[in-house]
Amino acid sequence: MSLSAAEDNSASEIHIPAEIDWHMLDKSKFFFLGAALFSGVSAALYPVVVLKTRQQVSPSQISALRLSLNMMHHEGVRGFYRGFGTSLMGTIPARALYMTALEVTKSSVGTATVSLGFSDTTATAIANAAAGLSSAMAAQLVWTPIDVVSQRLMVQDYNTVSSNVNSSSKKIVPGLTSCRYSNGIDAFRKILHADGPRGLYRGFGISILTYAPSNAVWWASYSVAHRLVWGGIGCYTSKKDECGVNGGCGGYRPSSKATVAVQGICAAMASGASAIITMPLDTIKTRLQVLDGEENGRLKPLTVMQTVKNLMKEGGLGACYRGLGPRWVSMSMSATTMITTYEFLKRLSTKNIEH
Repeated sequence: MSLSAAEDNSASEIHIPAEIDWHMLDKSKFFFLGAALFSGVSAALYPVVVLKTRQQVSPSQISALRLSLNMMHHEGVRGFYRGFGTSLMGTIPARALYMTALEVTKSSVGTATVSLGFSDTTATAIANAAAGLSSAMAAQLVWTPIDVVSQRLMVQDYNTVSSNVNSSSKKIVPGLTSCRYSNGIDAFRKILHADGPRGLYRGFGISILTYAPSNAVWWASYSVAHRLVWGGIGCYTSKKDECGVNGGCGGYRPSSKATVAVQGICAAMASGASAIITMPLDTIKTRLQVLDGEENGRLKPLTVMQTVKNLMKEGGLGACYRGLGPRWVSMSMSATTMITTYEFLKRLSTKNIEH
């Protein structure tokens, strides 16, 4: 579906690149280039994810700056990339599932909603929401075990860093396993041996509850914001045309830089509300996947209710929002880079079709 924005009584129109549908893509090029591009994006944003995860498991509030300085002092740059190899290994198949489900659902639902008589804007919002929902659910089948393993590696030496950040020994993270993992494969093997397949899918249900609605809201918000921003630009440029500023050329073709800027702004707008709404669920999910409880001298996985009670004891609702700053930054940067990279990837992967 192509998009043009203009005032009803004006000849001025914005001509932006048409939407690229699933059937228009060279699939092999799409997945190969996608693996390379998104691996680079993951590498750039990974340190923020590590900070967010460590803040979420902390029993007390620790500023991201103070934590990062202590990590740099005691662990060096490697501390910010703990578990990155495992995360990267899972990113490729998870992204492949995500992008496939996203494009197939968006294309099929978009066609169906338009045929039912919905307006182009409404149909696009519905298609994007459905695509976000299905893609998140598909990706979690692969991503949850990778998330469990990588997060265990992220917090492996956190008690050492935590004891240096807070002088009181009471501040050391309770429930953090003392089991040592040499790498992702070793962690996978030990978790599987200790807890079975269920150990690798800790927090799977709450991951779906966190990411599926979040993705649906994000993609729907992004599509609406995209149209609103271009609509506003259309009104502005049409007024300039009326005043003869653009020479009354009857159309505005944005540069590639302007297109990328609009995509980035819309992505950041869509990320804000999503981060705030889903933050408590993300904190609970992280703790379920990383921390254990003790019963009769034995460690066992925490339940959702036990995790919520612990958070309420530690700081009430505010404890659920530990790591909000890094998560907001991570989501905004990730969404901005993801959508611009994703649109760029689709342009690169388009088949040579003669019209």
